Amino acid sequence: MVSRKVTVINVTGLHLRPAGNLCREALNFKSSVTLSFEETKANAKSVLSVLGACVKRGDEILLTCEGEDEEEALDRLVAYIESGLGE
Repeated sequence: MVSRKVTVINVTGLHLRPAGNLCREALNFKSSVTLSFEETKANAKSVLSVLGACVKRGDEILLTCEGEDEEEALDRLVAYIESGLGE
């Protein structure tokens, strides 16, 4: 299991479109991907779960990946979040 903190920089935070973009990217990996924010843990492969975390711009989240491609998944997902999630 690997994890890293990352700050959400896109203007809308993790609202519908960026949450969907994150989920689509996370689905490319075999590893489980969990997003933690405050008291909430969300399955990063589920749009509804990510939306339920209520992450806004400037919030710091903890991304955790566990599985056979965990290192690659974490590196790519952190880079994707830092790039603004396609927004």
